[in-house]
Amino acid sequence: MEDIKRRERAVAAIVGSAVGDALGAPFEFGPPGAFSARFPDAGCGGEMCGGGGWEPGEATDDTQMAVLVAESLLQRGGLDPADIFARFQRWAGADPKDIGLQTEDVLTNGMPWDRAAAVHFQVNQRAAGNGSLMRASTSAVHFARAGRSVTTDAARRIAALTHGDRAAWEGTAVFHELVRLCLAGADPLAAVPDVLELVHPDHRRRYATVLAPDWHPGQATEFNGAVWPCLGSAVWALRSTTSFEDALRAAIDIGGDTDTVAAVTGGLAGAYHGLDAIPSRWTEPLHVPLPGFGGRVLRLDELTDLAHRLDAGPG
Repeated sequence: MEDIKRRERAVAAIVGSAVGDALGAPFEFGPPGAFSARFPDAGCGGEMCGGGGWEPGEATDDTQMAVLVAESLLQRGGLDPADIFARFQRWAGADPKDIGLQTEDVLTNGMPWDRAAAVHFQVNQRAAGNGSLMRASTSAVHFARAGRSVTTDAARRIAALTHGDRAAWEGTAVFHELVRLCLAGADPLAAVPDVLELVHPDHRRRYATVLAPDWHPGQATEFNGAVWPCLGSAVWALRSTTSFEDALRAAIDIGGDTDTVAAVTGGLAGAYHGLDAIPSRWTEPLHVPLPGFGGRVLRLDELTDLAHRLDAGPG
């Protein structure tokens, strides 16, 4: 029975992240409170509305890249950074509807997989965006059974493919560990002080601030397109609500980079609350196009199967 619960949480982490992505996409760069202004009553339906170039239920680059990571892990039998990078490049070359400016530059600057992000960071000195965090649901599920050290190391290595700033690696590692704790049936919020010990000392204070129990997204000193306020906002949404649906509403109502904040929130809230907590009216229209991969579109059944296989762990 416990293993069944774990598997349902694993599915919920991946599906929940995709749901958050698709829910938040139409509200990206909008003002705070826009979601609740349009849908003031929870549970009434219509929230998977589409807009801003997105179809109702269509997942963005956040989930598309998460699927590419997942399929590499499964098909290569483990972490093959060069293969993940090549899949990212193939996807980026197929003109996806959305791609982060930093990610696009790294994938198209002509440098090899193990130097592209580092060179970008050396030139620009800015690479702490949330673009590695947004795609981490699938890798978090896959490496969770291998334990804390393995999952956080994998998080950093995958993040480093596109983000040269260690701050992005650390945020992704924290997310991996929080998901691991959820899947194991532990309380991720109570474990935050311990998890912070994993963060490199250069970035620990910054993460301690946004993960503190009394922090609110309104206190953020940077746009939530940066990795630490994005992760902090997701943890705040989980901490300040009691259901998956309310956590997603809170995340999108922050405004700004709503698809990614909601994707990260959905991954955490799914792993925490479980599959039954995700409304079917949100999963039914959910679909994930994969530009550059033969016109494939993944829906709930494919995402569920992917999660089941990822949950078996590396090797």
